[in-house]
Amino acid sequence: MLHDRVLVAVDLDPGERRSSGGILIPATAAMGGRRLSWCRVVAVGPHVRTVELGDRVLFDPDEKAEVEVTGELYVVLRERDIHAVAADRLGDAQTGLYL
Repeated sequence: MLHDRVLVAVDLDPGERRSSGGILIPATAAMGGRRLSWCRVVAVGPHVRTVELGDRVLFDPDEKAEVEVTGELYVVLRERDIHAVAADRLGDAQTGLYL
């Protein structure tokens, strides 16, 4: 990856979700408005400062550039297009999310 670009693996099967009240929402249910997506970082450019390999990032799937590499689907993002990062490296000391 070059400059401030981030390559993330796309989750092709969003599957079922649960609401905060525990209600099961099927994958076929339509969502109103825009919905952001979580993906796992698989490569970063040399000028990326806030994410590392293996982090989960939140981004807007409408503003993405998809690329297929050896049969796998990935998305190329600029670091500034990432809305949040869930980082396991922060451990229990913090939430692991920062906006």
